[in-house]
Amino acid sequence: MTPTSDEPANPVQNQESALEAERFPNVTRSEMRAADGTPTFIVPADELLNVLQHLRDEARFTMLEDVTAVDWKKEPRFQLVYNLLSLERASVIRIKVTLPGENPTIASVTALFPGANWYEREVFDLFGITFTGHPDLRRIEMPDDWQGHPLRKDYPITGTRRPVMPANQFRPVGRSNS
Repeated sequence: MTPTSDEPANPVQNQESALEAERFPNVTRSEMRAADGTPTFIVPADELLNVLQHLRDEARFTMLEDVTAVDWKKEPRFQLVYNLLSLERASVIRIKVTLPGENPTIASVTALFPGANWYEREVFDLFGITFTGHPDLRRIEMPDDWQGHPLRKDYPITGTRRPVMPANQFRPVGRSNS
């Protein structure tokens, strides 16, 4: 694809201009270089919705590809990672938000990107990060009665022990017998 007179020739420059320093002074470029070359920005938690809305509506990053998390085990303990794609610009951008280990909570982005619903539920289930305003925040992979969050660094390496039952007697709650 050849650039038009409206587009910069360098797609990385195109991505960086999506987050102007004048408009978002608290957003910083990550000091760590991504192995895949994706431009990565660190966003304060209270500015996440404004930044993502700007990226979606004005910079045309209309597809949320993924939401995941990292547990660093030291403060700030958690880092949420949002990967966005612009089909119009043929480019990607990565947004990271740090959260404390004690009561990690952030606003849900499901109002901006409805596809974030299951991604946020997965992060809640496996890391224990709460998304305020989420329409259906409950476990998605682990059983409802599961204790803990398996992808946290302090989770026991052997997992938790469940009662031993023959496989033919185990029926998860809410599933049919057929």
